[in-house]
Amino acid sequence: MATSKPSLPKGTRDFGPEQSAKRSYIIDTIKKNFLKYGFSQIETPAMEQLSVLTGKYGDEGDQLLFKIVNSGDFLKKSNTQDYEAGSGQLLPKISEKGLRYDLTVPFARFVVMNQHEITFPFKRFQVQPVWRADRPQKGRYREFYQCDADIVGSNSLLNEAELTMLIHDVYSDLGYKGFVLKINHREILMELARYAGLKGKEMPFCVVIDKLDKIGQEKVTEELIGLGANESKLADILNVFNFIHDNISKIALIENLIGSNRGSSELSEYFNYLNAYEQGELKIELDFSLARGLSYYTGIIFEVKATDVQIGSITGGGRYDNLTGVFGMEGTSGVGISFGLDRIYDVLEELNLFPSALAQSSDVLIAHFDEQCMYHGLGLLQKLRSSGLRAEIFPESTKMKKQFNYADKKDIPFVLVIGSDEIANKKYSLKNMKDGSQEMLSIDQITEALSN
Repeated sequence: MATSKPSLPKGTRDFGPEQSAKRSYIIDTIKKNFLKYGFSQIETPAMEQLSVLTGKYGDEGDQLLFKIVNSGDFLKKSNTQDYEAGSGQLLPKISEKGLRYDLTVPFARFVVMNQHEITFPFKRFQVQPVWRADRPQKGRYREFYQCDADIVGSNSLLNEAELTMLIHDVYSDLGYKGFVLKINHREILMELARYAGLKGKEMPFCVVIDKLDKIGQEKVTEELIGLGANESKLADILNVFNFIHDNISKIALIENLIGSNRGSSELSEYFNYLNAYEQGELKIELDFSLARGLSYYTGIIFEVKATDVQIGSITGGGRYDNLTGVFGMEGTSGVGISFGLDRIYDVLEELNLFPSALAQSSDVLIAHFDEQCMYHGLGLLQKLRSSGLRAEIFPESTKMKKQFNYADKKDIPFVLVIGSDEIANKKYSLKNMKDGSQEMLSIDQITEALSN
């Protein structure tokens, strides 16, 4: 029987010990802050009913859902007419489930199903993989992790302020200072579209504005005039976009242009909350051209960008008014953010911000000259582990050079060597693999030295 060469599905990746340690470091840092801010962790299944997933992400999103064929004889409910009618008729008969596309829709389903057990406002976080049948390319995968935190069941803008502080704490703990948190409000974009003469075309206006970074002001102006925008009023809007000043002055400027509105008043309230924290300077930039996911968001929106690495947004989110409405539970407002694990990884890697000892698997390796020494080492191994040290023993009696090579390749910083003299004297050679120094110490002295 011929052996096949193993391979991975396109758009998926293996993570070795070093990469896994770095990813865990980011996830642990994010989770620690989620817990600090009072969020509770939930988990939802990798698969959901297709009826839960379809129709929530638009036609394009529905095409990117990974479908799971029914177990057993999945064709038994289908017939020739189904094949001839095409995939739209065949699919419901052979597949009832799909892999989750994001964490938001499963969260909405969870809230509706558990609404009588949940305490509102409900603060939840989730760190789990999601799957999309997308075309794999650099920075885009078919399997990737999302790290989400949401607060549902409260209209208070204090929640937006809390998420802002949370974002700053996460990046502070990761040691990354080169970010800016851009914010805007959906209602301001709607008002700007109407000011430009595009009433009824607010969403196309936002889609074009979202391209500003990519195609520049001239092309954006051309496209908006093509939609029917007033050229002189567009110039007013672009002047507001280019206004470099403090955030409060920007709010006054926008009100001078389009009048006071829900967006400007909510942004003022949001900044009042932030001032009450007495945090000092926050990395927040009010950017009236920010237009992320506007078919989904209804209030303040967030986007964290790296200023010193060429990469897309590394965190994003915003306020939505009716998360659970698609499942029959109307009027549940919420606000949420999502940290992009893979992009954060790339930023920390490029800037060399990961702690150096992350991938270290053990604090000490016990090496031994023969089987009798190995048996003696098992008692020492237990003492080391009982004191909280990460310890392992080489599992075979072999040349000492091979055991030291093992420690070197695994980046284990200390090797405890056991020979017959060491057993007799109850003092063992402890070698520092970094500088080559050695000491003869008792097991208690070794435990104390390594613990410190």
